[in-house]
Amino acid sequence: MEISTTMQEPTTSDTTASEDPQQNAFSRVTIALLKGIVYLEGDPALWQQLLTLQGRVRDYMAQIGLELIIDEAEGYSWLRTRPTDPDESELPRLISRRQLPFTLSLLLALLRKRLAEFDASGAEQRLILSRDEIVELLQIFLPESSNETKTIKQIDTQINKVIEMGFLRRLKTAGQRKGQEEMLEVRRILKAFVDAQWLRDFDQQLEGYQTHLQQEAAANG
Repeated sequence: MEISTTMQEPTTSDTTASEDPQQNAFSRVTIALLKGIVYLEGDPALWQQLLTLQGRVRDYMAQIGLELIIDEAEGYSWLRTRPTDPDESELPRLISRRQLPFTLSLLLALLRKRLAEFDASGAEQRLILSRDEIVELLQIFLPESSNETKTIKQIDTQINKVIEMGFLRRLKTAGQRKGQEEMLEVRRILKAFVDAQWLRDFDQQLEGYQTHLQQEAAANG
């Protein structure tokens, strides 16, 4: 698709349009979504604008091959590639898919399983774990190593990646001191990215995971 544009001096109507509050809100919402996940708790005003303009945003995203997903109950929204019909030509992907390293995938799955158990217990809304708890969560599935410090450092690397992906969030504790245990919130949007059917089969797959990790460790020496 080719788009031709003609540069011209802004007119009074152009200036008015650029100052239209609804247009500015639409721009803020679409830019935020294209940059990543939008959370109610992160920006309540932006979230309300998203809900108000969701029909317009949905139509716009559909034009560029994206689908708007809003979970009002959980308070988050994101974009995914819109499924195409078999008789439609597939558009280039704006959101690329990438294969995650195995250990990172396992950590995401373990956190998702922990979140499901947390929800089933009827506990409060936020699942908060210490960094040590997350290290232990993954460590029991890794091959035994004589260098525990190295193993923990590798797990820390995976935790940082999950934080960058937006599925974990560091909590700022009032009066936090050096050496105090770091606490992290498991973001509920993880439920949308780890398939529920896959999770149901999770226990049966753990043995295969451990075998894979042992083979990977042996290959890496």
